[in-house]
Amino acid sequence: MSMGQLLAEGAMQFVDMGAMDYILAVVALLGGLGAFLFGFKVLSDNIEKLATNRLRGWFDKTGKNRFIGVGIGAGVTAIIQSSSATTVMVVGFVNAGLMSLFSATAIIMGANIGTTITAYFSVLGDIPFIEFVTIFACVGIFLNMLAKKEKTKSIGLLLAGLGLVFLGLEYMGMAMEDFSKSEAVFNFLRSVDNRFILLLAGVVITGIVQSSSAVTTLIVQIVATGTLFIGDPSNSGILFLVLGTNIGTCVTALLSSIGANTNAKRAALIHLMFNVFGTVIFSVFLLCWPGFLNATLGAWFPKDPGLQIALFHTFFNVVCTGLFLPFIKVFVKIATKLVREKKGAGKTAGDDASPEKLLDERFITSPTIAVGQANKAVTRMAATAMESLKTAFEAFVNKDTEAAAQVNTLNANVSDMERKIVGYLIKISSEDTSETDERTIYALHHATGDVARIAELADNVTKYTRNCKRDGIEFSPAVIKALQNMYAKIEQLYEKTMEAFDRKDITVIRAVDNVESEIDAARKAMVTDHIERLNEGKCKPESSGVFINLVGNLERAADHLTYVAHAFD
Repeated sequence: MSMGQLLAEGAMQFVDMGAMDYILAVVALLGGLGAFLFGFKVLSDNIEKLATNRLRGWFDKTGKNRFIGVGIGAGVTAIIQSSSATTVMVVGFVNAGLMSLFSATAIIMGANIGTTITAYFSVLGDIPFIEFVTIFACVGIFLNMLAKKEKTKSIGLLLAGLGLVFLGLEYMGMAMEDFSKSEAVFNFLRSVDNRFILLLAGVVITGIVQSSSAVTTLIVQIVATGTLFIGDPSNSGILFLVLGTNIGTCVTALLSSIGANTNAKRAALIHLMFNVFGTVIFSVFLLCWPGFLNATLGAWFPKDPGLQIALFHTFFNVVCTGLFLPFIKVFVKIATKLVREKKGAGKTAGDDASPEKLLDERFITSPTIAVGQANKAVTRMAATAMESLKTAFEAFVNKDTEAAAQVNTLNANVSDMERKIVGYLIKISSEDTSETDERTIYALHHATGDVARIAELADNVTKYTRNCKRDGIEFSPAVIKALQNMYAKIEQLYEKTMEAFDRKDITVIRAVDNVESEIDAARKAMVTDHIERLNEGKCKPESSGVFINLVGNLERAADHLTYVAHAFD
């Protein structure tokens, strides 16, 4: 029977069997699909919100061990229910210079395994307790409305999302049962057996939805009815649709790499190569053995076609990971050859770790990760501000007025960093952030301001150097030594401050306060000694303005460092 005859027969049966029944079935299908996709998003977002406090630490543990990388990629993706989100984060870390291509490749491979977990939600839909699970939607909403703690609210939304997922699956299943009563619809779907069209459909649909997990779950739900097995099951046609979803999911990572550095583009390309190469291998395999599904999964689980598809999705990604894992370096080499570094765009580790790279907007949708990146950017900013202060102080000791140009350059960088960090923090705040993240954002705003003040104090020091040279002001070796000792304590304070700031280690705060007290005492002692020298006629009166202001500015720099250390109190 031709395609035209099938459509004509379907139209006749549509009229004969009752148009309203089919309209209601379509409405139920779309309503179920909407509930499923919305629930899936709510579920993923809140799992991610609850889990991302440790995600960055997990990613840091990859190192050069490819097996650990695969495990972390699979685990993170299984938790946050989105390989696209995991891959986008990985691309962002590579772009920031915080992760090598080798580690990124292993994590991406693991993410493809972790994403197959979602499809089993649909398989669970056949279990009788499905009706009870949908109650989570109501329980979760009330929990979110009544709870006061942010974590409890997130758990409530997580439960609500889970309930909506199963509720959507239930409605879609009901709609599929209505459609299954139409022989014309059944015959039409079975006639769609062009492997290329099915593969392309999987790519396009997943590219639009941007989630292979969601699309595969929908396929499992369709197939689970048993009567809507697209294509001839003996030819494994439906499997090509599943294969297409693995390529379609690469769209998100490819889009996220636009505007990123060369290595980030390479990471996105590796993700695409992994899925394309795997799809090609499996396509050839299925074409050579069209009865694969019936002979294996179909024979083992003859009464559960949905489970067959879910297992095949897992089988595909596990096999591809096993095949390609020994060749990670080959993937990296191919990506390096295909995506070349632009001429004149040489990079250093310092460039990759700059605040501009750390503040990657790919992380914004994962606020906890983004806050961690902003924290690192403030640390870089502090290092630049301290470099400016050190340059200015050493120039004062050496009477070098030429160093003012270098200080101005460093301070311009600090100002630029401050502007970008503040803008990034504002963008994070516009997301659905937790109370913990909001407190951290508040602390980072204050820390950024304090760091900027240190750079301004460095500029003041260059002015004192210029005044000394202009007015011929000299300081004795003993005074210079005292100043150097004071500045050594400031550097010690900086180290303690960064230890408290980066690690959020409040046990270091006492050490910070002790060093800051020593600096305060040093300033008072130096000013007292200076006044005594003035009274004894050992110092020129015109030196007072420079000396007292200099030690005062150094003490203020120490104060601002202390404020940074206390930012998370």
